[in-house]
Amino acid sequence: MQTMIVILALTGLALIGYMTGRGRSLVLARGITPLHSLPSYHGLYVAFWVAIPALLVLVLWLVIEPRVIEWIVLGALPSGTLDGLAADRVGLLLNDIRNTASGNIASQKDNPVIEAAAAQLNSLRAIGFVLMAVSCAIAGTGGLVLAQRRIAPGLRARNSVERIIHIILILSSMIAILTTLGIVLSLVFESWRFFTKVPVWDFLFGLDWSPQTALRADQVGSSGAFGAVPLIAGTMLITFIAMMVAAPVGLMSAIYMAEYADPRFRAIAKPMLEILAGIPTVVYGFFAALTVAPAIRGWGEAIGLSVSSESALAAGVVMGIMIIPFVSSLSDDVINAVPQSLRDGSYALGATRSETITSVIIPAALPGIVGAILLAVSRAIGETMIVVMAAGLAANLTINPLEAVTTVTVQIVTLLVGDQEFDSAKTLSAFALGLMLFVITLALNVIALGVVRKYREKYD
Repeated sequence: MQTMIVILALTGLALIGYMTGRGRSLVLARGITPLHSLPSYHGLYVAFWVAIPALLVLVLWLVIEPRVIEWIVLGALPSGTLDGLAADRVGLLLNDIRNTASGNIASQKDNPVIEAAAAQLNSLRAIGFVLMAVSCAIAGTGGLVLAQRRIAPGLRARNSVERIIHIILILSSMIAILTTLGIVLSLVFESWRFFTKVPVWDFLFGLDWSPQTALRADQVGSSGAFGAVPLIAGTMLITFIAMMVAAPVGLMSAIYMAEYADPRFRAIAKPMLEILAGIPTVVYGFFAALTVAPAIRGWGEAIGLSVSSESALAAGVVMGIMIIPFVSSLSDDVINAVPQSLRDGSYALGATRSETITSVIIPAALPGIVGAILLAVSRAIGETMIVVMAAGLAANLTINPLEAVTTVTVQIVTLLVGDQEFDSAKTLSAFALGLMLFVITLALNVIALGVVRKYREKYD
């Protein structure tokens, strides 16, 4: 909250810098010498000079201040408090001090040493906030004064502003790349720790999934079973059912709205279809568990089939309904983007509307349609709530859609709920599952890129 107050104050200061820089350049524009850049660029030039130094000070302060405060608090503890404590115990002591200072529950209640340290921590934080605000204000004001002095008719403000924006864009892209790299490296590192406990072969090709480990070595199933094949099969089964619903319905609705529908009908139907994308997944889960699953079970029993109360078919059908807008809306936009000249040329050769759609429009729009379907597949693979409520948690190795199954994402959530020990194979298996899911998604992307490249070459 305090950081947000400082950021809002810096935003106001930068706005003042923009207005003063623009106003000064307007005054200079009345002279004989013409301005190199527009007044708006002079304003942005001053605003950047205000914002960048202040933000650098803010970031450095937020990185350094907590460590300095913790060092001061630990140094002020009574002599002998930290003697013989391991690093993890010191971390727990610091956590208790932080929780007490914030008013949260601490493991050591009514400890006068911790309460005194917490009071000191709050005092240092208050002083640090004031110093941070003053330092940022000084940096921003200094930048404002320096930038105002540099305003002149010959100042290449536009070049400087565009260079700064170019650097900001590069940094933004680097943040995205480094975030992705960090996610991958964290998955790889934790998965490597898991594979030191469980062989890779057993994980990839094992047919039993029972990650529960016993508390004592003499208990049954103390080593657990970490075969991922049932989870992969369940994920692929539900995703296949979902795409059998979403792909044809979404694609045909997109074709109808783009090529056949009256504009008045399209203006009503498309927003109503896209409402499906805004419904929370837990609502779909309730619908699947309370309506679709019992209905499927009743229909199955009516014709003599044995249907589980939680089935892959119920989860897949409802998931397919949920991702129809992903296929329909994106495919509709792609079809509308096909040049009208292709349609006119097809009609000029005597083709009917249906022949034009199947032979010209769909092949031309296929790269975008493949992208839409790939997005829908990724959405289906990553869905959790519908599977939990409609398909269950049983890791059954089956291709029967009428039986209960589970998916990779459901097991990841189950494994990471509650207090966890990140030295156990049970917890680390969640990272191995995440890495496997990442590899599967990457393979789908590679396949989709191959299809897109093939048809782009054809129509370029």
